[in-house]
Amino acid sequence: MAKFQINILGCGSATPTARHQPSCQVVNFRDKLFMIDCGEGAQSQFRRMGLKFSRLNHIFISHLHGDHLFGLPGLLSTMALHEVSGSVTIHIFRDGARLMKEWMDFFNRNSPFEIIYDVIEEGERRIVYEDGGLTVETFPLYHRTPCTGFIFREKPKLRHLRGDMVKFHNIPIAMLQAVKEGADFVREDGTVIPNALLTSPADPSVSYAYCSDTMMDPRVAADISGVDTVYHEATYDDSMADRARERGHSTARQAAEIALQAGARRLIIGHFSKRYNSEELLLREAGEVFPDVILANEGLKVDLE
Repeated sequence: MAKFQINILGCGSATPTARHQPSCQVVNFRDKLFMIDCGEGAQSQFRRMGLKFSRLNHIFISHLHGDHLFGLPGLLSTMALHEVSGSVTIHIFRDGARLMKEWMDFFNRNSPFEIIYDVIEEGERRIVYEDGGLTVETFPLYHRTPCTGFIFREKPKLRHLRGDMVKFHNIPIAMLQAVKEGADFVREDGTVIPNALLTSPADPSVSYAYCSDTMMDPRVAADISGVDTVYHEATYDDSMADRARERGHSTARQAAEIALQAGARRLIIGHFSKRYNSEELLLREAGEVFPDVILANEGLKVDLE
């Protein structure tokens, strides 16, 4: 069965605490791993969650604040020690690419894999990754420094074959892929067997938006409109709304309002301030706006399909 799963490695803000690690997630799409942000301790959390370095080939960095990338040099060095081969592409802003290249050239010059830097420009909307089943695109966020969000979109799935009808109409094996893709079957005598008789509708495709550090802005809701599951930072509670805007962050209620405006089905909140010994207040305030809210936590796995 196809897998589309979010793994939360870290959901705290600014600095590691006894309760939370800085920002890091891993998207598992059909056993290909994609890391989003890489705060301190990411490589340890990666191993605790039973993830495999050999399946990680793309890393997406939302912005150049330390709590979102200080774990990256250590992660790449560990992957080199594990003799990961092939290439690892880091999607990152230009200054980050320059700094990482200098670091890795000094500390990891004998890496067994190639590091490729895909430079993200401020404010751009672009597909930065694509394969047969998935695209990843960027969209701007509104923080104190250039920041980007990422949308993971599953491509449309194939229709389901109706085995009884395929057998009844004696559809050749060579034609089955085309039929799953929506083609009618045409007999040698010109008789057309409509696709609707041979298949049932495909399962709906799934999408996931990662909204890293950002103040509340309706442009974010517009960019992620129609996404199924949204992760949105929720650093503060309502009483800290002024501070949230000053620092380019959002409250839990504001995160819920963005998810509601976007028409999402589910919201995951994270990037919690260290001031909270419990995030139940944040969950309650978000839940007053949006019906399906999940608190991020280290070790949490969320199945998207």
